[in-house]
Amino acid sequence: MSEQTAHEHDGHADGDATEGLDATPDGDVTQDLDVAYDVHHVPGGARAAIEAVLMVVDEPVPEEALADALGLPVQDVGAVLDELAREYAEAERGFVLRRLGGGWRVYTRPEHAPVVERFLMGGQQARLSQAALETLAVIAYRQPVSRARVGAIRGVNVDGVVRTLLARGMVTEVGQDPTGGAVLYGTTDLFLQRMGLDSLDDLPALAPYLPSAEVLEELAAEGLA
Repeated sequence: MSEQTAHEHDGHADGDATEGLDATPDGDVTQDLDVAYDVHHVPGGARAAIEAVLMVVDEPVPEEALADALGLPVQDVGAVLDELAREYAEAERGFVLRRLGGGWRVYTRPEHAPVVERFLMGGQQARLSQAALETLAVIAYRQPVSRARVGAIRGVNVDGVVRTLLARGMVTEVGQDPTGGAVLYGTTDLFLQRMGLDSLDDLPALAPYLPSAEVLEELAAEGLA
């Protein structure tokens, strides 16, 4: 193998090996999305691109955020969202597109809630992990509470655990934080049933062992929440 061939084999050859890539201020090489992706030249165009983004968000996303990600005018994105919402409703799909709290998100149709619950809960009688139990306890005592606040209390990222608890039907979205817009979570009737409680008033007195609201505010101010 020649010196030049070996050099290229190791991935350090000069020339156009990094064509279409830009170096970040930190020295990392990242793909120039403006060059690699054009919403007008992909299958389905703007409609499909917006649907693709909506499939991966777990909180309502504002029209402005979608427009910025796709490089489209806000009014165009709003028109597409309205059209999609109308089409989903008229076609009686199993899901709906709703505007909630200043953002858009795909939800299952309320009429199908029983079958969705049976599917998610069927065969899932395994015990919750320690992480899930700890997260569930924080939500139970601090509800309504955001994932960021739960994570601040536990000191770890709780996104995956919260999704598990949502799938198990133990917690649910109960609103949005009026200041930051974060989704707030609380426990469900199923939680009470599984814990053998008539109401949240029957919870053991563990709340004093959790950080106070003042402590949580300090954590948030420090960027930990």
